[in-house]
Amino acid sequence: MAWRLDGTYFENCSCDMVCPCTTSGLTMPADQDRCRVVLAFHVDRGEVDGLDVSDKTVVVVADTPQVMADGNWRLGVIMDAAASPEQAAGLGAVFGGAVGGPMAGLAPLIGEMMGMESAPIDYVDDGRRHSLRVGDYIDIEIEDFVPPQLLPDGDVEMLTGVFHPASSTLTVAKASRSRVDVFGLSFANAGKNGHSAPFSWSA
Repeated sequence: MAWRLDGTYFENCSCDMVCPCTTSGLTMPADQDRCRVVLAFHVDRGEVDGLDVSDKTVVVVADTPQVMADGNWRLGVIMDAAASPEQAAGLGAVFGGAVGGPMAGLAPLIGEMMGMESAPIDYVDDGRRHSLRVGDYIDIEIEDFVPPQLLPDGDVEMLTGVFHPASSTLTVAKASRSRVDVFGLSFANAGKNGHSAPFSWSA
């Protein structure tokens, strides 16, 4: 099955700025006893086995041990309610790692699938601000970090050369709001770490 997805992503996790997991290839302990993270992927243009999946969003919610490389992740997926059953199946195969690509590399770390939900998703990528509303489950906004001395038009600080499924270059960011209540998890990561980046996957 050939596929390609191009779009943008952002995340918010329970670590302080900047996440030790991201900067250590998942080998340094998180700032908290558990890492609770939401990763949102908006597909601007995409095709899975000839099926157009453009303009759809997939959200991954994870609860992991303090050292992510230890595995035993608990993972849930929320699919865009605007996706048809065929589009949801194609995107589910990609984000579940069944058809190769970056998520396949993370699959061995997953110990429990918490489930899959479908919900209306409002994903906004607006300059340095990135926000996500997923039904009644999730409400998050992050802002990419520019040093106060360089505001308002300075360059966003970046991490480069990192091991991450979305991209090897990520922004440094912080959440201005964060509320998550899904898959039996309830947490709020406002003021905590964020990242954003374009992504381009294929297999």
